[in-house]
Amino acid sequence: MGEAREVMDRLTDALTEHPDLKAVAELYAEDAVASTPDEGALHGREDIVEYWRQMTEAVPDARFESLHSYEVGDTAIDEGVYHGRNTGPIHLPDGGTMPATGKEIRIRGVDIATVKDGRITDYRLYFDEMEFLGQLGLLPDGPS
Repeated sequence: MGEAREVMDRLTDALTEHPDLKAVAELYAEDAVASTPDEGALHGREDIVEYWRQMTEAVPDARFESLHSYEVGDTAIDEGVYHGRNTGPIHLPDGGTMPATGKEIRIRGVDIATVKDGRITDYRLYFDEMEFLGQLGLLPDGPS
């Protein structure tokens, strides 16, 4: 196992099995860049950790079921299913929050992390945001 795989596995553990935002912060370079489907581009460790703080607050019992994991050079790639119950507030793009829905979520996604000197410098997360919102019951009903 190479450095990228080890860092990605530690990130997954710090976001799910053993939540620890300090450990998450240590895994990102100060000037890291992340791309997410719901928040777009995030620049710098502080913004990335804040994104994860909001996610772990919204779904504090989250787990990640790995379907495939790869390492190519300095990059680790995971495909899996993120699941848990929304028991914490959901942060909205306008800065507000809405109360927890109490609903179970099960979202398939892909994470890609490029690592240099033991820290993530570039991180990309892909998941179907509409599926996520639908599972939370936050989409309007379709036409009857």
